[in-house]
Amino acid sequence: MPRWIMMIFALLLACLLWSENETIYDIRIEGNQNVEKSLIISSMTIGIGDVISEESISKSIKNLYNLSVFDDISMNSEPYKDGAILVVKVKEYPIVNSVEFTGNKVEKDPKLQELITLKKGSYYSPYLETQARKKIVEDYVKKSYNLASVNFKTEKLDGNKVDVTIQVTEGEKVAIKKIVFSGNSDIDSKTLSKKMKIKSANLLRSGRYEQDKFDTDLDNIVKYYNSLGYIDARVVSADTVQIDPKYMQIVINIYEGQKYKFGNIHIKGNTRFTEDTIKAKFKFKENDTFNMEKFDKQLQAVSSLYYEEGYIYSQFDHEIQKIGDKVDIILNITENTRAKIHKVIIAGNTKTKEKVIRRQLEIAPGDYFQQSKVIRSQQNIYNLGFFDLDMMPSYKPINNNGDIDLTLNVKDKSSGSANGGVGYNSTDKFVGQLSVSENNLFGNNWSSSIKWEFGGTTQNFEYDFTNPNIFDSDVLFGVNLYDTRKEWTSFYYEVSTRGASLRLGFPFYQINRSRIVGSYSFYTKKYRITDWTSIDSTSNSNLIELDKLGWRNTSSGSITYSRDTRDNVFFPTTGSQITLYTELAGGPFGGDFNYVKEIAQVNWYTQTYMKIALRAKWRAEFVKAYNGSSDVPPDEKFYLGGTGPDGIRGYPDRSIGPSDGGTRAVLFSSELAYPIGGDTVTGLIFFDAGNSYYSLKDFNFILLKKGIGPGVRIRSPFGLIGFDYAYALDKNKWEPHFQFGTTF
Repeated sequence: MPRWIMMIFALLLACLLWSENETIYDIRIEGNQNVEKSLIISSMTIGIGDVISEESISKSIKNLYNLSVFDDISMNSEPYKDGAILVVKVKEYPIVNSVEFTGNKVEKDPKLQELITLKKGSYYSPYLETQARKKIVEDYVKKSYNLASVNFKTEKLDGNKVDVTIQVTEGEKVAIKKIVFSGNSDIDSKTLSKKMKIKSANLLRSGRYEQDKFDTDLDNIVKYYNSLGYIDARVVSADTVQIDPKYMQIVINIYEGQKYKFGNIHIKGNTRFTEDTIKAKFKFKENDTFNMEKFDKQLQAVSSLYYEEGYIYSQFDHEIQKIGDKVDIILNITENTRAKIHKVIIAGNTKTKEKVIRRQLEIAPGDYFQQSKVIRSQQNIYNLGFFDLDMMPSYKPINNNGDIDLTLNVKDKSSGSANGGVGYNSTDKFVGQLSVSENNLFGNNWSSSIKWEFGGTTQNFEYDFTNPNIFDSDVLFGVNLYDTRKEWTSFYYEVSTRGASLRLGFPFYQINRSRIVGSYSFYTKKYRITDWTSIDSTSNSNLIELDKLGWRNTSSGSITYSRDTRDNVFFPTTGSQITLYTELAGGPFGGDFNYVKEIAQVNWYTQTYMKIALRAKWRAEFVKAYNGSSDVPPDEKFYLGGTGPDGIRGYPDRSIGPSDGGTRAVLFSSELAYPIGGDTVTGLIFFDAGNSYYSLKDFNFILLKKGIGPGVRIRSPFGLIGFDYAYALDKNKWEPHFQFGTTF
């Protein structure tokens, strides 16, 4: 008998067994074995000293049934003195002593036990049995075992306990043999089948039936009809028919309705924006097929229009009026109050100082809420590289004027790394390297790194420090110290460098997101030819002369203009980067080398299909000696190939251009990138082209060196790690490339 019928019967019986207005002298509990008397009494709404009433007895019985531990409850009264003793008789559900499964091969016991709430120690009730059966059958149906069934067997034990055996009959795995559509006269069945994720079985498909996917498929079919103007379309019925133990058939009955065209749109309630401004967001023309999906997206654009101006409480209700084969839209706008920012609250930052985050805000207290500024603020904060991507903002109204407190929730993550290693080679014996970097030193957005390579003849040291907001101003300060030696084995020389540089940067307020950085460097260099037998004395006369001179000084100044509008520095999908670099060595700065260097680079990003981002880079380079110098230092010239700023993948590093380096260079690179794991793992395909020359008159587009291929990028605690496998088009050869950092 269903539980609810038993409860009603118990309540009616209780009402007949006593008279009201008797005082309770005592309460006697009968029939309980495992449930404490105190729990039963505390769950009742009537107690000793109370007067019996139909209402209190009824509520008490309901409360006891709600404990879900009793199979039956009854109450009656026995006369005692001038009152009564309340007798509560209960019949408990048995307690589950153990749960075992039989017949299950597809699903193991632990998985089935996770699905159900019927466990050791729970009370064995018809409700838990029904719930367990439903959960197990649903799980099997998801795996295409549509004929699965579940039975329960119990063995009674002493102390009102039971051992429960759940008998699973899995049956055969059922596949979809055929999907049949009916009622679709305007759109053929083949087209509708393509809108479904579940498919009928064939040699390449299992034909697996999954209820969740099927429900989604039915919604997609209706949405497809709506996009073609059939706004009344619906799925009348969708039935599964078992053909035999292994196959089923799906029958979908569709009502298509009439196909409608777009008529007119009427705007009501607007005061902030003109009717023409709002209508401009709708791209329909009269007599176009009415597309419900496009209409919803364009209605969202109207909502964004209002949100951008702070009307976050605005409401948009639309009515559809059908006139013949046309649809007129009546859009009723309730603008409500315009929201103003009262406070901007930063929450969740445990390491990064709040002032660092606030510098990235595009919106401030007193401003009207603007959606684009909030989004840009989030992008700026994330681009610092100190926080997880999930930083959803929230806002709370604080008064009747619609003012809000805006909260930006952030979560700190690691911003530094340390690594080291020791190796052995026949030349230097034991060698090693240590490096430590921190991009958010003391939570101040200061970046600092130290790198030391040591052993044998190797002794390289580099130190870098940058404070983008010295003295809490907008001025950038940076310093570099270095004592390094670099051997270019393919060019048979090495260069040792000792020196330092200072940088000062200032925002260029006239152009948004722009900065100008000035730098002064002073360093001394020594060139040494490592293989005299292999070097070409004719094309390397400058290098031979430098080898004889020993240590030479370079004193130079540079100016860099940059503008960065990328939405995400780790996986940009919109925006651009512009970099213009000018360096002047010697001349008014003194030193032994006199040259001028110019580099211009433009990076451009846009999102294409789905989440695929198109990246393009154009780079042009120029260097020239002046003031009596006969040539440019060899390591200041341009050698293309490999990875890095001058990389052309498919070719070894520095392998493209004149053997002694080019003084002109052009480079074009493009990538199609897809986020495999957010912006942590990215897959891409690329195309690179470029060359370097003595003179731009030697430029020939057809003769550019070109490379294509696939690649992957992984953001790790040690920085961005990349691998590319590139094919050089003019060499017909594949070349692998590992890189730290990014080509773009």
